[in-house]
Amino acid sequence: YLYPNVLHQLYWGYRESFLCIHLNFNSFVTRTNTCGELRSAHVGQEVTLYGWIQYQRQGLFLVLRDFQGLTQIIIPQDEAHSHVKKLLSNAPVESVVRVTGTVSLRPPGQENPKMPTGDIEVKVETAEILNSCKKLPFEIKDFIKKTEALRMQYRYLDLRSFQLQYNLRLRSQIVMRMREYLCNLHGFVDVETPTLFKRTPGGAKEFLVPSREAGKFYSLPQSPQQFKQLLMVGGLDRYFQVARCYRDEGSRPDRQPEFTQIDIEMSFVDQAGIQRLIEGLLQYSWPEERGSITTPFPSMTYEESLADYGTDKPDTRFGMKIVDISDFLRRSDIRFVQNALSYPRGTVKAICIPQGMVSDAFTYCLYNFPDSEIAPSHSPPSLLQCSALGSLRLESADLLEAAGLVLRDPTVFHFLWVVDFPLFLPNEENPTELESAHHPFTAPHPSDTSLLYSDPTKVRSQHYDLVLNGNEVGGGSIRIHSAEQQRFVLEKVLKEDSEVLSHLLEALEFGAPPHGGIALGLDRLISLIVDAPSIRDVIAFPKSFKGRDLMGNAPDYVTPEELEPYHIQVSWPLAEKEAKNP
Repeated sequence: YLYPNVLHQLYWGYRESFLCIHLNFNSFVTRTNTCGELRSAHVGQEVTLYGWIQYQRQGLFLVLRDFQGLTQIIIPQDEAHSHVKKLLSNAPVESVVRVTGTVSLRPPGQENPKMPTGDIEVKVETAEILNSCKKLPFEIKDFIKKTEALRMQYRYLDLRSFQLQYNLRLRSQIVMRMREYLCNLHGFVDVETPTLFKRTPGGAKEFLVPSREAGKFYSLPQSPQQFKQLLMVGGLDRYFQVARCYRDEGSRPDRQPEFTQIDIEMSFVDQAGIQRLIEGLLQYSWPEERGSITTPFPSMTYEESLADYGTDKPDTRFGMKIVDISDFLRRSDIRFVQNALSYPRGTVKAICIPQGMVSDAFTYCLYNFPDSEIAPSHSPPSLLQCSALGSLRLESADLLEAAGLVLRDPTVFHFLWVVDFPLFLPNEENPTELESAHHPFTAPHPSDTSLLYSDPTKVRSQHYDLVLNGNEVGGGSIRIHSAEQQRFVLEKVLKEDSEVLSHLLEALEFGAPPHGGIALGLDRLISLIVDAPSIRDVIAFPKSFKGRDLMGNAPDYVTPEELEPYHIQVSWPLAEKEAKNP
């Protein structure tokens, strides 16, 4: 996570940029100023401020906080204002107050250069406690650690923190700039697609929503994939949406059951066109306080990525590439090396560690790395074989950074396109069957189209991933726009029932244009920009690691009477039944 001093610099820089574009935060409200905008130029003015009491000291002064900053409030000590002193001195921290007073310069030597309002203070004339705060479950200070479960339970209090305020406001500004770039500069149409639909074959598990028709369910879409393709069939030409998506799968630090993506589709476009669009979009919306990004982004094939980095989403901020040392060891008498090289395509690969950085801890890591994950390679690189070397590379980087070597600077951003993915991969549960490497609507590489009908395992796809610092932040493809080819992929290659997608197949028969698109994972992208440990820190009301809403206690039980209109009966386990009816 960003260190407090870096975070404060970024936040104040962001806040000042807000002021530079002359946003009026005081329109339609009864305050005269926010707590972050008063300066020496305001000395002598009478102001009215609203906010939360951040800190209060012995009835002498308090610090008032709102969304834009902090202002020091001087509590009057004279008899004429004794009621004001009593009111503010007894107010608990985090109470909401209104104060009216006069802006004055702080006494010499008492200025605070760490605060934009550090040259002034407000001497109170009148005050009002708008709402008193009861005892807090935790202190609302960024440097005080709280358990994540407690933060989630009292998310509305956690949102008052400096960090989350920064994250959410920066997210809002980035989305606004993206919308401006796409809609105002390049003619994209912002369309809201349905969130009640039907199950899509393949992909992640979907949330089911009961209907009043017996035995029939809606499904919450994993993405607006089918709808945006249908919009292209409808002649919309270029579509955009800040889309809510749903996947019923286990939560991880970079996953949520509901998430947001910047969803894009265009007609008459090729892979290069989509890539140039996204590079321009990110450059236009990139926050100035996080430096600049250079375009065009470098590109790497899927095979190159696996061979050099052991993963299809490499972190290119540091080297330590995987290298083939077979020739160097060919004359050695090491048994396992000779055994590996005896195979027709056998190789021995290694990771080059910077000189002088091998330590006891690093050696321990190598000796304790699972034997099942370290094996000589007997065939061309695959994701399964290369993942062990990729994991070892990242573990090595962790140990080297623990020893003091900076390899992955969080303020440096390395974007990378990974292209030429396989169109199909063996099914994990049944390797004799194939599944889509991306989704079943991805078009084959133009050079491999004939292989689709003879040897689909060798077909490359027109799929492309956008990787940032070792994290996938976007993925897209050129789509199949031929109904005949789409039906062949579904029925003959994937062995799926094409009837489920009959509406899409029929649409492709009515003059569907060539089209393609991409989706950027907004939550993950913002979390990388602010260096958050989890996407939960850039979402206002996220779910827990297990997918629960700890604040509202969801999901929750419903009564049989509530289920009756949906023709659903539930056999409650005894423990749950007792919990439901205490």
